[in-house]
Amino acid sequence: MNIMLVLAPLSVLIALGGLAAFWWSLKSGQYDDPAGDAARILAGDPDDRPL
Repeated sequence: MNIMLVLAPLSVLIALGGLAAFWWSLKSGQYDDPAGDAARILAGDPDDRPL
């Protein structure tokens, strides 16, 4: 039963860390590219190919 006193707060801290990382990624613009690689690969523009 003593392990619950350690694991419960630890799991809450890990969850808050994940939520903070997600919030940071939203604020830093990680999801602001609507024409990302998934859409660019379908464009067929020959000037957009790697060298």
